[in-house]
Amino acid sequence: MASQQEHTVKAFDQDIGQLRGLISQMGGLAEAAIGHAMTALQRGDLELADRIRQDDRRIDAIEADVERTAVRIIALRAPLANDLREVVAALKIAAVVERIGDYAKNIAKRVPLIEGEHRIEPLSTVPAMAKIAAEMVHDALDAFAARDAAKAVEIVRRDRTLDDFYDSIFRTLVTYMVENPKTISQCAHLLFVAKNLERIGDHATNVAEMVHFAATGNQMTDREWGNQ
Repeated sequence: MASQQEHTVKAFDQDIGQLRGLISQMGGLAEAAIGHAMTALQRGDLELADRIRQDDRRIDAIEADVERTAVRIIALRAPLANDLREVVAALKIAAVVERIGDYAKNIAKRVPLIEGEHRIEPLSTVPAMAKIAAEMVHDALDAFAARDAAKAVEIVRRDRTLDDFYDSIFRTLVTYMVENPKTISQCAHLLFVAKNLERIGDHATNVAEMVHFAATGNQMTDREWGNQ
């Protein structure tokens, strides 16, 4: 009986490891897509922008693998308590990471629209915002792999910095459009890009909240959010 129980525990651990590995793959692709989107934007690289849109299909395919794996674990292993929370969190996180990949793809779609005869100066500030967003995604998924609730709290608090960055870029672009009316179209598309980055940060925050719940069984409090 003990041997059978040990076998069952080992098989479950392998399944969870597979699930974590799939989430890690998705996260790596989504994080890379954000970086590539910024490179395409800065260089006006239409070929790279098109490749980002094509690579998004890989993220979608892995999400489907996560769903199949999670359903199989629940059906065959009947996990309880902590284990069940982790499987459910993985399902939800996969959906969020897929959306992050979509935001990177949407940014890539704007590259040919922003690329014009004259490069607009505010374009140079957006990659710094993208770096913060990508780091939040990376750290949120690291927290999931490590079941690190404390790290999850720190990521949620970082979202405010990203929001402040977006507000600053918004003001800069509006001022630039007023002073340079010919750039209104480019600036409007760049505002869309910045908003997508802000949404990526929101989704990284959502992942962190799920990680906190999976690790502790408790929702994150206002005090942990840093709102008090």
